[in-house]
Amino acid sequence: MKKLLPVILLLTVQYSIAQSTDTKLYELRIYYCEPGRLDALISRFQNHTTALFEKHGMTNVGYWLPVNNEKNALYYVLSFPDEKSREASWKAFINDPAWQTVRNKSEESGKIITSITSILMKASDFSPLVQASQKNPERVFELRTYYCHPGKLSDLNTRFRNHTLKLFEKHGMTNVAYWETIEKEANVQPKLVYILAHKSEEAGKASFDTFRKDPEWMKVASESEKGGKIVEKIESVYMKPLAFSAIK
Repeated sequence: MKKLLPVILLLTVQYSIAQSTDTKLYELRIYYCEPGRLDALISRFQNHTTALFEKHGMTNVGYWLPVNNEKNALYYVLSFPDEKSREASWKAFINDPAWQTVRNKSEESGKIITSITSILMKASDFSPLVQASQKNPERVFELRTYYCHPGKLSDLNTRFRNHTLKLFEKHGMTNVAYWETIEKEANVQPKLVYILAHKSEEAGKASFDTFRKDPEWMKVASESEKGGKIVEKIESVYMKPLAFSAIK
């Protein structure tokens, strides 16, 4: 019995680590560029901005461009220890003379950004550990946002936690990260935001086709919606990682 004790302790420690809670604050930012200025924005991020972010306590999680980029956009995710740290980091970054010099120099040929969308998020309790990961050949990523019917977010989370993630993996999709949005208004229900990785856009669509037809999923969906529909709307954006993204 004594010989088994180290093994039991090791398994207990490993389980505890696997179940640890991610308490970081995440920020999804979407930059929409002036016509013809996306390359200038990418160059600024690659050569200057990402390093300045790290200097001021921001962690670069990932950078992507939409596959169908009609809106001339760049998507990226940062993480912070907490909201107070985020506010301090952004203030220090904006006031950094090095950043101001970079910004002014990069905009000598014209304004780069037309608008910015910022979404604050916290990790879902069923999310894989959000960390750098790279595969060869390079993958395509899908950003999905779920808007729930009133009071149904907990039902959606339960379905993902107990069933959906495993079924995604079964059908060839890689679970990258799952977040819940932090809404500014108390009466606005948070949204589920998550990222999947696929071999290609075509592979991702094929995986979802087989997933939706899977008898196990159909049973889960039916059982979970006995009290009414859960999801009101889904937004999906296929993205390709930039060369300097930690996740690609």
